Amino acid sequence: MQRIAALNPDTTSGKSKELFNAVEAKLGIVPNMMRTMGNSPAVLNGYLSFSGALGSSAIGAKLGELIALTVANTNGCEYCNAAHSYIGEKLIKLDSESIAAAREGKASDPKTEAALKFSRTLIEKKGKVSYDDILVVKDAGFSDAEVTEIIAHTALNIFTNYFNNATGVVVDFPQVALVEAAEV
Repeated sequence: MQRIAALNPDTTSGKSKELFNAVEAKLGIVPNMMRTMGNSPAVLNGYLSFSGALGSSAIGAKLGELIALTVANTNGCEYCNAAHSYIGEKLIKLDSESIAAAREGKASDPKTEAALKFSRTLIEKKGKVSYDDILVVKDAGFSDAEVTEIIAHTALNIFTNYFNNATGVVVDFPQVALVEAAEV
């Protein structure tokens, strides 16, 4: 049951309406998560700004989506698992094997898997990773800038997971079962 109402974009006004119009122009729809965030224009704008900034990150959209899937499954977020499975397949053109593996924090490519494992480590250690944890991902081939982007993508997805889990946002993407995440 949704605990905070998802606003109707057709009857919303003010800053939230402006943001909804921008989302609809880009995506063709206003997903329930954003409709719910719209209760606070500051929250929706913050999410859109952070997400937009990371859209031009050096790690790229593919790894960003794989991180989102790993984080969603680690945090048990049904909404983000469904949304990023759909986005990964339909928009980013990820294959089903990569999507399924990312849900478990795994990848066929060792560099990508290092990033996904680091993302899980960030969550499990509540950000208090060790120097050795950072070295593992750097030794896999990520630069300092890319490591900071992995941290940022993880943080953005923790925010959306917590938001969706707390408010009970109704999933408006094709449902996908959560998997039990792999051990770090």
